[in-house]
Amino acid sequence: MRKHIAAIIASALALSVTNTVIAQHSHREHDYDLEQEETQKYTCLMHPEVITDQPGNCPKCGMKLVPLKEKKRGTSNVERSTSKVGAMDPNRPSHEHEHPPSVAVATYGAAGEHEHEKMQMSMHSTIDLADPMSREGSGTSWIPDSSPMYGRMFMFGENMLMLHGAIFPRYTNVSTRRGDDRIDAPNWFMAMFSHPLGDSTQFGSRLMMSLDPLTEGGRGYPLLFQTGESWNGEALHDRQHPHDLFDELSFSLSQTFEHDLSAYVYFGYPGEPALGPPAFMHRPSAMDDPDAPIGHHWQDSTHITFGVATLGAQWRNVKLEGSIFTGREPDEDRYDFDRPRFDSYSGRLSWNPTRNLALQVSYGYIKSPEELHPETKIHRTTASAIYNLPLGRDTNWSNTFVWGQNNATEEGKTQSFLIESNYQRGRNTVYFRWERVQKSGHELVLDEADESEIFPVSGYTLGYVRDLSHGKGIDIGLGTQFTINDRPDSLDRYYGDDLGYAFQFFLRIRPSQHSHGAHEHSEHVAGMEK
Repeated sequence: MRKHIAAIIASALALSVTNTVIAQHSHREHDYDLEQEETQKYTCLMHPEVITDQPGNCPKCGMKLVPLKEKKRGTSNVERSTSKVGAMDPNRPSHEHEHPPSVAVATYGAAGEHEHEKMQMSMHSTIDLADPMSREGSGTSWIPDSSPMYGRMFMFGENMLMLHGAIFPRYTNVSTRRGDDRIDAPNWFMAMFSHPLGDSTQFGSRLMMSLDPLTEGGRGYPLLFQTGESWNGEALHDRQHPHDLFDELSFSLSQTFEHDLSAYVYFGYPGEPALGPPAFMHRPSAMDDPDAPIGHHWQDSTHITFGVATLGAQWRNVKLEGSIFTGREPDEDRYDFDRPRFDSYSGRLSWNPTRNLALQVSYGYIKSPEELHPETKIHRTTASAIYNLPLGRDTNWSNTFVWGQNNATEEGKTQSFLIESNYQRGRNTVYFRWERVQKSGHELVLDEADESEIFPVSGYTLGYVRDLSHGKGIDIGLGTQFTINDRPDSLDRYYGDDLGYAFQFFLRIRPSQHSHGAHEHSEHVAGMEK
């Protein structure tokens, strides 16, 4: 009996002591929480320089602010294992290896490292979970990782939505007998969405549209020596055709594996097969030029294809992909969805050896691209190099070289070459484009006697843009450009004896550059590479 009484007394004493300890601990936690509420700061993952005392949205990008808490930070497994940037967890996508935890600490403070890692996880490409968003070009193509991104990003939990595009209201004037002048507004708009399906799987979708059918009409805009597609049953020449209302409606599913491996499937209706460099409007070197290249149908014209299926596999910074797609170009009805055929195929090898360089070679068989000449078949081969170099805060230099060859039925092999350069510093941008393309008399819609002849034509363009509004959500730039076109004397009977030239004045309207906290670090790395 005495033992039972002693046990009860001991239990009561132990319970009393436990309650006292818990109460004291809870009181200390409550005091700590009150202190934290009084000193809590909030910041933006994209703009860490924004720090406020109250929760809300970032005044620069509209994203939801996250708590910025002071806490002790132990040595990470990465820092214990190595001091080199590249030696990271092999199960993580390779682009996340570029910035060690110390960079996140230096940029965001020790307490912000976890939030910075969450931000990096949300910056994946919508096509392949293993790629950074800055690498994503048109279709499944690559641009350099250091490329600037002009757009507006929204986060909905783990879901990401990126909006971007451009419109160029302008007056353009093209000389020679085949020239024209007009007021128009080339344009395009795009939405990119991604949703994670676990730690290693992602669903992505993209929508790209253009109001060209309204702003350009069926004939498109004047552009000396440009060819491709038709209007009212006649082949277009010396004009750039308008783009369809729907330029891309695509879906993708990607999966990452161990040892830096990943794979994806992509379906577009319309979409872009694995053929050629990124389409001109998605290249940093061409984003300020309102005109399409005159070698467009030798290099990147398949960027609007009604029916595309692509399978890609990637190891680190090397990617191999293949597509089956519809060879026929869009028809004259720019508002409809053309019949998918899946009668053509292509393959592309891409390699980004550094953050600043993107290389690709590709080959494609295109069956019956022209509605007016359904018997035509084209074997297209392309190669390109895109070099982008950040030169400091709000300064960037981008360059592109493209070679494209068409081996067409009856015409044989014809070549095209392009060099573009774009230098942007603050509100000022200067850009240049040089092209040389071999075009047949058939392409240029000449008389029957000259249809089989091959004519080398060239273009030299210099342009300048001054931003009236810059870095405030929308960039509005006032620009002008001048082009000189060269041709053989044998074309004078069609174009006249005068020098071929064109000039234009335009507004360039697009979203401001999207940046994040690691941007200054990437610029530093780029400078070291230089």
